[in-house]
Amino acid sequence: MKVLALGLAMSVLAAGAAYAEGDAAAGANVFKKCASCHAVGEGAKNKVGPELNELIGRTAGTAPEFKYSQAMIDAGAGGLVWTAETLHQFLSKPRDFVKGTKMTFPGLKEQADIDNVVAYLATFSPAADAAAAPAAQ
Repeated sequence: MKVLALGLAMSVLAAGAAYAEGDAAAGANVFKKCASCHAVGEGAKNKVGPELNELIGRTAGTAPEFKYSQAMIDAGAGGLVWTAETLHQFLSKPRDFVKGTKMTFPGLKEQADIDNVVAYLATFSPAADAAAAPAAQ
C-alpha cells in the first residue's frame, strides 16, 4: 500500500513538473498583461485583483485583505489550491475554470505564455520549490 501511495504521489508531482517548463524571464514580460490588476514582488499590494506573492500552494480566495467573488471563495472552500496545473487551467479561460469569478481577463491564448507566466509566478512562491523537490527517501 505504501508503494502505491508513493507511486501516486510521484505521478502527481511529475504531472505538475510538466507544467513547470516555462521561462520565468519571458513570463515577466507576459505578466505585463496582468500588472494592471495584479502585483507581485517586494511591496506588492492588492489592486483590482489580489497580489500574487506566494500564490502557488495558496488556497483560492484567501489572499489577505482582498474582497473576492463568492465564486472564488467557494472554489477555495471546495478545495481549489493554486498549483502549476490549476494555474494553467485557470489562465487559459478564467471564467470557465471558476464560473462567477470577478476576473474579466479572457485568458492567455498561447500555451508558451501560460507556461512562462506560471514559471514567473513560481519565482515568488517558495511552496513551488518545495513541491518540485524530490520526495525524501
